[in-house]
Amino acid sequence: MLAACGSNGSEAEPQIPLAVVNEVINLTNQEYQQLRFDRGAVEHDGGVRGLIIVRQNASTYLAFERNCPYRPFDSCARVEIDSSRLFLVDKCCGSQFGLDGQLQAGPGARPLRQYNTALSGNLLTITN
Repeated sequence: MLAACGSNGSEAEPQIPLAVVNEVINLTNQEYQQLRFDRGAVEHDGGVRGLIIVRQNASTYLAFERNCPYRPFDSCARVEIDSSRLFLVDKCCGSQFGLDGQLQAGPGARPLRQYNTALSGNLLTITN
């Protein structure tokens, strides 16, 4: 018999719902000025609860789902860019993620859901 309660860490975490992601972002727009610098990050609409876009270098961008993978159905399970701009955080459960989407601290066990990115000139396309 399976139990719905418990905290021994062996229970499977629920999955983030699926959403169609097909966003095209013009990187020259003022709202994306943080993406002009390496390790710059912005929050953007799309996905289940929004997207976080991170510039790794001039030709590589990462895009992540803002819906925290730990207890994703909690109404507050939303990742944001920390005020230090050095990591990402879900203030609801306390999970912290690096700008590469990997879990650094917190109760979860999974990284952020990552979406595909493709850069063509000044246009960044984000898809799943």
